[in-house]
Amino acid sequence: MKWFWLSGVVLILDQCSKLIADALLQFNQPVPLLPFLDLHKVYNPGAAFSFLSNASGWQRWFFVGLTLVVSLVLAVWLRRLQAGQARLALALSLILGGALGNLIDRVMYGYVIDFIDLYYGGWHWPVFNVADSAITVGAGLLILDAMRGQKKET
Repeated sequence: MKWFWLSGVVLILDQCSKLIADALLQFNQPVPLLPFLDLHKVYNPGAAFSFLSNASGWQRWFFVGLTLVVSLVLAVWLRRLQAGQARLALALSLILGGALGNLIDRVMYGYVIDFIDLYYGGWHWPVFNVADSAITVGAGLLILDAMRGQKKET
């Protein structure tokens, strides 16, 4: 249970940053910060990398339901971890916090607020948010934990 605080921190940082971005940024008007970073408010009704963003609206409730199921599984998994599984707990907490952050957007607005635009020259990574960052870092840690676990077995 002690790792749920991290999910809460991710959720709060995500929601606060999205509220600030939504209030201060103009839609689809990039604000340059660094030679490789803009603040660029967009609304994403789809999933990662705008997957299904052009669907007719059914995807909102599909992703809400999917996120609820995944979040429940993550919470149960996190609760059942042993004391020595800190990396796995960190990974699951980050993913859970990010998933819940994007879930709130989907339920409240029907889309996710994204505003971080990384790029190099003319190449742009898809615009993302704090929740997406937490999910990505958590997924990387989850993969690392799984690879380390397999390494110990051989």
